[in-house]
Amino acid sequence: MAEKVLEDWMGSLAPRLSTLPLANLAIPGSHDSFSFWFDEKSPVGPDQAASIKRLARISLVKKLMKKWSVTQSLTFKEQLESGIRYFDFRVASKPEEAGEEIFFVHGLFGIKVCDGLTAIDTFLTHHSKEVVLLDFNHFYAMKPVHHVYLINTLQEIFGNKLCMTEQVENVTLQYLWKKGFQVLIFYHYPVSQEYPFLWPGRKMPAPWANTTNVHKLLQFLETTLTEQSRHGTFHVSQAILTPRLKTVLRGFKTGLKNTLVERNLPLILSWIKSQKPGIKGVNIITSDFVELVDFSETVIGLNNLLLQDERPSAQL
Repeated sequence: MAEKVLEDWMGSLAPRLSTLPLANLAIPGSHDSFSFWFDEKSPVGPDQAASIKRLARISLVKKLMKKWSVTQSLTFKEQLESGIRYFDFRVASKPEEAGEEIFFVHGLFGIKVCDGLTAIDTFLTHHSKEVVLLDFNHFYAMKPVHHVYLINTLQEIFGNKLCMTEQVENVTLQYLWKKGFQVLIFYHYPVSQEYPFLWPGRKMPAPWANTTNVHKLLQFLETTLTEQSRHGTFHVSQAILTPRLKTVLRGFKTGLKNTLVERNLPLILSWIKSQKPGIKGVNIITSDFVELVDFSETVIGLNNLLLQDERPSAQL
């Protein structure tokens, strides 16, 4: 699939697919989408235990943490250009600093949330038929004032692009294009009830296998697809492996990418190729290091299977 098509794949879908609920389409996503850059000079994030924070006073420890915190190589712009449309966010304030600024966080602090969101908005402005799903699912060191700041930031940056909450089955690309909506925000915190453009976190379930074994991961993905009630929600298949402490100790110099991801991605990609979207099929699939294989292209290509269902049987 040509790079230009990946940039505009939603707008390039067959007309019939644009009338189906977004929850029935296959959509590529990234895990810990923001983790392409971390600030080694900042304190360890509030998502870490006190023991890790003490160890991280040693500069070498932070360098090793970075190897295992990074799960993506591409920036937001590059991910969007490669077809990624679902973004997985963990955010935090910096308790050591005054003010209300919010940062992406995964062990270490990443860029400011407002900078990342601005990059996404810029892409959307130039690709008016593309839609993103932003999943704010972990909050750390966040007081009410921080949530207010973050929500106001979302409004200021995306403005009329924000999709108001609606019955999931009604949200098709045709519906979004007609309304001019390009951003669905899922906010896993009770304050979402107070804002019509914040979708509650329960509308975006993302079961987590929490395993280093690729075969257990694939079995888990199959099981959650069959068990998960899909009525009224989207669904995330997290096609990711999670390192345990012994995994980190065994490969502490090489990091997540070389230890777990690269050698297992071919099997994961094979599983994706065997899937089908639709009411009982896959919806959003997330991966680490989305550029290592033809991840986006493979996920997007699954949508063509929905067209095959409509082809009339050959007459004898």
